[in-house]
Amino acid sequence: MEIIKSRRGLVIACCIFLLALLAGGEILPQTIKRNCSYTVTIQTTCTKGADTSDHVSLRFGDEKSNDIIVEHLNSKHVRQVDPLQPLVLDDIPRKPFQACLVDEFQVKGQCMESPICYLYLKQSGNDDWRPGFAQVEALEDSGLSSTSFFFRRYLPRNVWHGSDLCFKETTPFGIKHKRKVFNKKPAVAESPRT
Repeated sequence: MEIIKSRRGLVIACCIFLLALLAGGEILPQTIKRNCSYTVTIQTTCTKGADTSDHVSLRFGDEKSNDIIVEHLNSKHVRQVDPLQPLVLDDIPRKPFQACLVDEFQVKGQCMESPICYLYLKQSGNDDWRPGFAQVEALEDSGLSSTSFFFRRYLPRNVWHGSDLCFKETTPFGIKHKRKVFNKKPAVAESPRT
């Protein structure tokens, strides 16, 4: 009888200890990261030789250091749209980044906490590619979508090139932007599942 009482006391003590840990949040993760869907729109200019068949990577994020990298954006191509009207030209998969066309891509990645304020493109290959603009639409919350990021120049090869509109400060000498330094490995976006 004495052994049963001591074991019962031990079980009760363990249960109280586990409840104390749960109440303190030691066992459960503090935040559960969820994935969101994004539609990326990229226009290629009409300049002769502006198209590319090279691999293009995309990096975008918000001011709270949520950073998404999409390597080989070409594989996420959904459709081409008419640059003058919001009509879809076709839903047949075609080669992206052709001159005078606007391409849409579907991307999944971690959810943003504030509006998307930076976007970079990287081209890997030997073509000269001249994008016109790029834009990211957050499908779950349109308030987190980006404005248009304009390029209108040939991209340098094998380096990230783009704009960072986060952390800007107005000074008497103009707008001052804080320099973005990528020092940690961000989450890599997934392919959407259909």
